[in-house]
Amino acid sequence: MPSTDTIIFDLDGTLLDTLADLAGSVNYAMEKYYLPVHSKDSVRQMVGNGVTVLMERAIPGGRSFAEFDNCLNDFKEHYEIHKKDLTKPFPGIMEFLKDAYESGYKMAVVSNKFDLAVKGLCQDFFSPYITTAIGESAEVAPKPAPDTVFKAMEELQVCPSQCVYVGDSDVDIMTAKNAGIPCISVSWGFRSRQFLQEHGADAIADTVNDFRSLLAKGSAD
Repeated sequence: MPSTDTIIFDLDGTLLDTLADLAGSVNYAMEKYYLPVHSKDSVRQMVGNGVTVLMERAIPGGRSFAEFDNCLNDFKEHYEIHKKDLTKPFPGIMEFLKDAYESGYKMAVVSNKFDLAVKGLCQDFFSPYITTAIGESAEVAPKPAPDTVFKAMEELQVCPSQCVYVGDSDVDIMTAKNAGIPCISVSWGFRSRQFLQEHGADAIADTVNDFRSLLAKGSAD
């Protein structure tokens, strides 16, 4: 067993391509309240800090919008129903998870997406490979605070020295730093390689095969 035997993943933009369904639910809420809709590329730049911040960025005036709470709730309700319409794992992800699981790696997901959706998506797409899935809730501080990462470690019964964190954003880089564990950034998600480099990424994988190589190198160190 390698010294690094636990992988803690971000979800959106790392394991799952969720952008189309997120944009669909954002625009459903926008249209319901007669607000301007957004392109997928615009929504891409809004994600990463949880659904409340997503809607703050999507709605003109953010929280000052009189119907903000209702709009947010309508987004959540729509997304819960439609979260799997177009969402799918990125190429090579399922093969990697199967291989890692069979090799004895422990794996978890931590996300700023609301907890019900995180658990549902992981159950639907990644069981039995990933069973620890932690999302946004009132009980734990969101990323970039390390609390969700520490909770995942507790559930998996591992210590930081066993772990590597994998994500696609600056929030993920900060989360790993705050948790005191190494981070592998992936450029196939919602942020570009250049963006990740500019925000302090130590290691960047452009493909799942790149990720395998970086993980093997880290495990051997």
